[in-house]
Amino acid sequence: MPTKPAAKGAAPARRAGSTGSSVRATMSREAKTAYGEVQAGVKSLERAIEDIRRGLAKAEKQIEADARQRVRELRKDAQAQLGVLKSRQRDATKTLQSLRSAADESWQDVKRSADSILADARTTASAIVERFKGAIGR
Repeated sequence: MPTKPAAKGAAPARRAGSTGSSVRATMSREAKTAYGEVQAGVKSLERAIEDIRRGLAKAEKQIEADARQRVRELRKDAQAQLGVLKSRQRDATKTLQSLRSAADESWQDVKRSADSILADARTTASAIVERFKGAIGR
């Protein structure tokens, strides 16, 4: 039995983005120069895009690091402010205890004192809440 001759197929596929020597061979000198300049511009643009991507990634990491630092600072500040509020709470508790034992003293004076301490504590708490709302952008 005779064997089939090798089939004449299409030329092998070229890589995407390759210029191909046959395309360049048919170009004029000016066209080759212009083609090379455009190709260099495309490569330059690719490098610029990659630089931008790297810059964006770096900026994102920096923003995240800054945000983590800001959260740490806010937590530390919140703990300090909570300490102040707990101190005010202790003062109010002491005032209430003195109110119980104030049989000889004027109840009005003790009540005014307690009201003053509680009002001051409420004002401080409100200021803290507003400050933290402002810090987180609400």
